[in-house]
Amino acid sequence: MVAPLALSRRHALLALGSGIAAACTAKTMPAAQHARPDLYACEGCEGLAERDARSMGAVAQIAPPGEPGEPLVVTGIVSAAETGAPVPGVVIYAYHTDAGGLYSRGTPETEWSRRHGLLRGWAKTGADGRYTFRTIKPAPYPNQTFPAHVHLTVGEPGRRPYYIDDVVFAGEFGVTADYRARQELRGDSGIVTLRRTDGGAWLAERDIRLERHPF
Repeated sequence: MVAPLALSRRHALLALGSGIAAACTAKTMPAAQHARPDLYACEGCEGLAERDARSMGAVAQIAPPGEPGEPLVVTGIVSAAETGAPVPGVVIYAYHTDAGGLYSRGTPETEWSRRHGLLRGWAKTGADGRYTFRTIKPAPYPNQTFPAHVHLTVGEPGRRPYYIDDVVFAGEFGVTADYRARQELRGDSGIVTLRRTDGGAWLAERDIRLERHPF
């Protein structure tokens, strides 16, 4: 087995407080209120460009058939920073650990698979601004250093990519009041409440408010 990846910049920011006062909440500091000068400081965001956006659809399958784990659907509406209107043509890149909390499992992989794991995918928002990933529910890292999460990177047409707050699951390991207080609120909060679909899969609805660009 391959050990989980080292903490990324976004994890380090959360772990250290990210420079946002713990008292800050979505009410006092809403996403897209201002341009972040460090918006493009993003480890691995170039992975978003690994696939040709012209071949992408609004629905992407991440977990292959037979992948162990509980089925999970991650979906949401991408909206404009200024108006809140749905935005089509935005690429969302997602990656996450498997049901054992690992990114890779000692099998031959590409460079990006070694960095981001085996479970990753790309979707491009449709006319209604919606994206959807069909996958399995990730687990926390085996060393229990971070909640179960799905990484999301945003690629707006003609703009440099940036990461947004990970999708994490309310009421589960690590999603504490302290975690909530230390969110960066990139693209709005990534904390979602899971519910079951009619088919029995978990559903995570993660709407994304695009960030303002520094230039």
